[in-house]
Amino acid sequence: MFSKSKEDMKKPANNSAPAPRMGSTATTPSLIGSDVQIEGNVRTQGELQLDGSITGDLQCGGLVMGESGAVNGTIVADNVTIRGTVKGEIRARSVRLEKSATVEGDVIHESLSVESGAKLTGRFAHSSNPNEVKAAAAKAPELETPSFVKAKPAAE
Repeated sequence: MFSKSKEDMKKPANNSAPAPRMGSTATTPSLIGSDVQIEGNVRTQGELQLDGSITGDLQCGGLVMGESGAVNGTIVADNVTIRGTVKGEIRARSVRLEKSATVEGDVIHESLSVESGAKLTGRFAHSSNPNEVKAAAAKAPELETPSFVKAKPAAE
């Protein structure tokens, strides 16, 4: 009932899964641990889990930043989830700022989710193509900051 024929016994077994192709988008996420500090630009086509810090620009397919994660530079990605600290611009199709997020810079997005408690010092800008907004923003005149946002002079 469960026996193999003599012909089947002669054939080599091929039980292994096909090897992933180089350049494939279905790759294992890259991990940057909380004890890692990178100075320089980082680029990957895949998903990145960031718990350490990057001083430089970050370009990736997707970013999930933990509470201990930090970026001091521009982030460009398809999907971004922020739980840590960003000092710089975020340009992504989908942006999610969770309650522990602190962002100092503009967020250019196609879809946006902000949890109560997230902190932003900057502006939100909706765009159907977040990568093209930076060029258009450079040509636009600077918007005046409302008076209630302007800093008060320091007491002497």
